[in-house]
Amino acid sequence: MDGSTGATALREAEQGTTTGTSSPQAGTGPLHAYRAHISSGALSPDPAQALAAERLQDLWRRLRGYDPHPGKKEEPGLLARFFRRKPVEEASDAPHGLYLVGEVGRGKSMLMDLFFDAADVPRRKRVHFHAFMQSVHRRVHAWKAANPRGEDPIQPVADAVADEAALLCFDEFQVHDIADAMILGRLFEALFARGVVVVSTSNTAPADLFKGQPGRDAFLPFIGLIQKHLDVLFLDAARDYRRDRIRGMPTWHVPVDGRAERALDAAFKELTGVAHGEPCSLTVLGRQVELAQAARGVARVDFEALCGKPLGAADYLALATHFHTLVLDGVPRLGPENFDRARRFVTLVDALYEHRVKLVASAEDVPDRLYERGEGAAVFQRTASRLMEMQSGTYLALPHLT
Repeated sequence: MDGSTGATALREAEQGTTTGTSSPQAGTGPLHAYRAHISSGALSPDPAQALAAERLQDLWRRLRGYDPHPGKKEEPGLLARFFRRKPVEEASDAPHGLYLVGEVGRGKSMLMDLFFDAADVPRRKRVHFHAFMQSVHRRVHAWKAANPRGEDPIQPVADAVADEAALLCFDEFQVHDIADAMILGRLFEALFARGVVVVSTSNTAPADLFKGQPGRDAFLPFIGLIQKHLDVLFLDAARDYRRDRIRGMPTWHVPVDGRAERALDAAFKELTGVAHGEPCSLTVLGRQVELAQAARGVARVDFEALCGKPLGAADYLALATHFHTLVLDGVPRLGPENFDRARRFVTLVDALYEHRVKLVASAEDVPDRLYERGEGAAVFQRTASRLMEMQSGTYLALPHLT
């Protein structure tokens, strides 16, 4: 195998990745930017957020101009690099990263935005953690396909990631997949050895990652690795700002027309801060479930993409645990003529409801009139009742359950 082939495969870009460039805040840091937002009225004062901004400012100072491999040049073949590599000595001068943990809607992603925009690190990337792990699995697969003799892919994959970024910023660090759990310890040990600094947001404390899952004992060394290389800060903000945004927001739009589409566009932008998300896919039992758009814990999908395909409870469970809000376009009238779609929709709503996922949807009618007659209509009454409850202020105030 030609080493350049492996190098090309391993340089595949992550979905949802933002690569850093210089910004106006780079000279002042995230704390200055946070205070500017407070002064302008764009943000309300919050002591927990202010503390997190101060911690991020301290890391920003320590990272200015950081590059663990200055002047490093690309070598011609990744395979040659793999066989050349001696054991990597852990980078002793790498600053500790930060693991920012708190409930949904407390401002973690907003603070990450301010830090990433201001970071004076030439090679930096911000990516949703799930998208990052998808790219890692693709790179591992590409390496194995190009190296049938069974060489370990972790070191060359870590080389490729470290070549791209000395600072990795992860949104929504969460581990649900056993395939992710089995690879994380060795991969992150290699990344930290190469001086990569990690900053992450999460709804889950490191000690609770992958809790209650089969095989967790083998995952515990990774938790120790995170606690060694990242300072953990709990963001105990008093308000759930995301829930403040969704409270009072109409969540069920009838009928499916241009007005409803514009309302869903506005809801997605209000909840994520961006007009359009990035394509995303979930790995479920070795299959890929494709989602049209995803950003900051919000997925946007067409009804046909979720219920017109042969998906099942495991697929909808993965969706419900990965995203706190689903924006769903085009729920049709249901009945015996599209019973399979109706059955899948019932399963989808059950998964969303059990995990307290917020649903913003456009539909041909209100829930009580979506499935009025024929076989299955009586069963659908329970789903209609749940859909009505999911529009209530009480339900919208509930925390997401992962």
